[in-house]
Amino acid sequence: MSNHCAGALLFYTMMQIFFVLSFIETKGMSIAPYFGLVLLVAIIIPFCRRYEKRWEELAKSSIPETNMALRFRRDAITLWLLAIGLPIIFVGIIQLFAYIF
Repeated sequence: MSNHCAGALLFYTMMQIFFVLSFIETKGMSIAPYFGLVLLVAIIIPFCRRYEKRWEELAKSSIPETNMALRFRRDAITLWLLAIGLPIIFVGIIQLFAYIF
């Protein structure tokens, strides 16, 4: 799971930099979008760390191999969906606020 967490975190960060920043750019020299980017990445790091610790504990447990494989696959898919989906959802929220205000 460590490899999935690291890869998902890297992908999430790259999506934030290249996808989200293109939507939240402001006129002038505002640094606010970059603080927002740092905040969004800082929020996801503890989540990934807890996910990884949970799998370290599960690896030490006596859960049958077939159940572990199913859990692993489900958790890896969930992790990647969040890494891909959260930046897109964030941009949607930004666009909604821009439309409303």
